[in-house]
Amino acid sequence: MNIGEAIRWGASQLTDSESPVLDARVLLSEALEASLTYLLTWPDKAVTGSALMTYKNFIQQRASGQPVAYITGQREFWSLRLKVSPDTLIPRPDTETLVEQALARLPATPCRICDLGTGTGAIALALASERPQDTLLGVDRIAAAVTLARENARRNNIDHAQFMQSSWFDELAGQQFDMIVTNPPYVESHSDYLSVGDVRFEPISALIAGSDGLSDIRKIIAQAPAYLNREGWLLIEHGYTQSEAVQQLLRQAGFTKVTSEADLAGQLRITCGQMSG
Repeated sequence: MNIGEAIRWGASQLTDSESPVLDARVLLSEALEASLTYLLTWPDKAVTGSALMTYKNFIQQRASGQPVAYITGQREFWSLRLKVSPDTLIPRPDTETLVEQALARLPATPCRICDLGTGTGAIALALASERPQDTLLGVDRIAAAVTLARENARRNNIDHAQFMQSSWFDELAGQQFDMIVTNPPYVESHSDYLSVGDVRFEPISALIAGSDGLSDIRKIIAQAPAYLNREGWLLIEHGYTQSEAVQQLLRQAGFTKVTSEADLAGQLRITCGQMSG
């Protein structure tokens, strides 16, 4: 079996995938320890031996529903290659919108930024990669996630982002930030979304937030003012139907300049508010 044939065979096995050809390419790239460019350049190269066995095993895992990122153990996000594990959510392209909106609101002067529920560290590390003058702190209530985020910082040679264990603000007494960013759980407990695709394999505690999906967002918004400097920003990623509710919560908590921004699909996914000066 050559590379081209292997990709076609793999894609044919992934009948439930939304992107079978891409999945097959990524898994073959991992099995061969070669780049996607290599696969496209040398479609007639043979795939044999242990590489072929590994690839077929990867395809079998993917056909059972396992996310590609958990199979390969890594995911690209922003300009970073991040290690992932079943202890954390898989970083998604739409979350890059949160990074973009944060960068658009930060001043040129050095800032302190907190990433609540950091998971893999994706958001904190993306901001750190663009803002070498800033101090980044990522927190997560799961110890394994904190360990993973620290490893991702090392893998990407980022030394001005720190990570610690904390359930939201519980361990942050006395700390002040110029910006707080968060991608908290926001899925309703009864949502059909939980039974399809990759989310079936992701940690449920990182997805569900009460019957309306807003319980963690309410807590964050209520507590954030005590941890923000004057004119500091709070940016929240949320569900595509929740922007109006999140805007209302921010205004009730005293935030100004409250706006919602669209993700890659044009859905209002990020809501931002600023503390009064």
